[in-house]
Amino acid sequence: MHDGTKIAIIGGVFAVATVGIGYGAYATFLDGGANDGGSDGARTTSQSAPGASGPPTADEIEKTAADFLAAWADGEAEKAAQLTDNAVAAQPLLAGYRNRAHVSEAVITPGKPTGAKVPFTVEATVSYDGRSKPWSYASELTVVRGVTTGRPLVDWQPTVLHPKLAEGAELTTSEAKAPPIEAVDHAGVELTKEKYPSLGPILDQLRKKYGEQAGGTAGVELAVTSSDPNSADQTLLTLTEGKAGTLRTTLDAGVQAAAEQAVKRYGGASVVAVKPSTGEIRAVANSKPDGFNTALQGGQAPGSTMKIVTAAMMMDRGLVNGPGSRVECPATVSWEGVVFHNLNDFGYPTTSFRNAFAQSCNSTFIKPIKPLGASAHTALGETARKYFGIGEVWNTGVATFDGDVPVSAGAETAASYIGQGKIRMNALNMASIAATAKSGWFKQPVIVAKSLDDRDIATAQPLPHSIAQSLRTMMKSTAVSGTGKAAMSGVSGNKGAKTGSAEVDGQGSSNSWFTAYAGDLAAAAVVQAGGHGGDAAGPVVASVLNAR
Repeated sequence: MHDGTKIAIIGGVFAVATVGIGYGAYATFLDGGANDGGSDGARTTSQSAPGASGPPTADEIEKTAADFLAAWADGEAEKAAQLTDNAVAAQPLLAGYRNRAHVSEAVITPGKPTGAKVPFTVEATVSYDGRSKPWSYASELTVVRGVTTGRPLVDWQPTVLHPKLAEGAELTTSEAKAPPIEAVDHAGVELTKEKYPSLGPILDQLRKKYGEQAGGTAGVELAVTSSDPNSADQTLLTLTEGKAGTLRTTLDAGVQAAAEQAVKRYGGASVVAVKPSTGEIRAVANSKPDGFNTALQGGQAPGSTMKIVTAAMMMDRGLVNGPGSRVECPATVSWEGVVFHNLNDFGYPTTSFRNAFAQSCNSTFIKPIKPLGASAHTALGETARKYFGIGEVWNTGVATFDGDVPVSAGAETAASYIGQGKIRMNALNMASIAATAKSGWFKQPVIVAKSLDDRDIATAQPLPHSIAQSLRTMMKSTAVSGTGKAAMSGVSGNKGAKTGSAEVDGQGSSNSWFTAYAGDLAAAAVVQAGGHGGDAAGPVVASVLNAR
């Protein structure tokens, strides 16, 4: 036996605890078993005969997890990797825990398994260049049965090593690649990850891109690092403090606080606020701040919020003259054999274009497109690029998905005009579209000033005055008497809105979309499976607008 780690049954639950310095292991294996080699890119234990099937048993789960955690705590990367179902991927990360992350001690304590999942805590010491510091966190692993061997194995995911470790990333302790920053809003109020969790990934990106320009000096840190140039390092532990430089952003602390609070109401929500007169981003929030930045980098069908662009295209092409034009709003309309419905099949023999927009009549935004013929497949994308900057590259200062209105075909063309089909947008894109309607001229969103690095900024033609005025008239009707009335009732000032709901295959409820403006602030939100736009996303947007 080695020194350092003891494995035992305590109250029916196994435990692993390091009692010595370093990675030495003192092991007492459960049931007197011993490890034996296996295929599957993995290892096995003696508890299961080759060819076993079915879910792992409780004993197999406890023993497999105990063996793996003991080998990991012992610094035996190869042995630990062979206890997983993907040794090739696991071994470099497990080895790097010691020689790249510079973890010099590790105490790993498992919790009580829940089914095949075993939670555990890590109490470690990170040592680098004569400096040591404690580091603790929690993670979990799952035990599965090997496909070819039938033996219980740890289902390898990088998150086993650390919950923030993604595919292609590593844990690294070294001098930081970029100095720390003290980010402030447009008025000089400090913005921190602790106070504004949704800004975490954004502040990491800003540090990577502008840390040196902000004038700071780097310290020594343990971070999640990646070779991907678009991926920012995530600091997990600071061993030696660097000196932060001050970086001014376009964000607004008050609006950001309201946005953070608003998205908390839902499990999958995102919102962005933009200043129409300048394009300055005032707030970005996601209800899952540690995950993918859906607000800026997501791409989903935006539903009827896209009718802002469709309406602009229809007026630009002379298909309607303006808000007062009489239009048809049948309950259904067909396009190349596919029938499109209004919500609950409502309809009017004729109505004003303003009312069709305010009540979100799908057929009104499909039927008049037919005379365009083949050009209907490209017209929406052309308008989106020409007046709203969708399709251009937006250099905001951080990574963004800048919207996509691809050339369509068949029934997808009709779907695109009501924000379905292959169209992809996010809260940033839709907030910008509302902002363009409000100001009459696309201002590319930015989160730091262009003058900071003299980067190229996307441009577009100003909306013709009559079209801009018509969009504002119709959006006001939506906010005052249409589908956005309930959500916008508590928002004061000159306001306009557009609701949307987007159907998603395999999802019981539609995604809820809402975009609106009030005064010199525009915002857009999406709530996954939130239903009608005014029901979920609408109140989120209203809360943000009321913080202006």
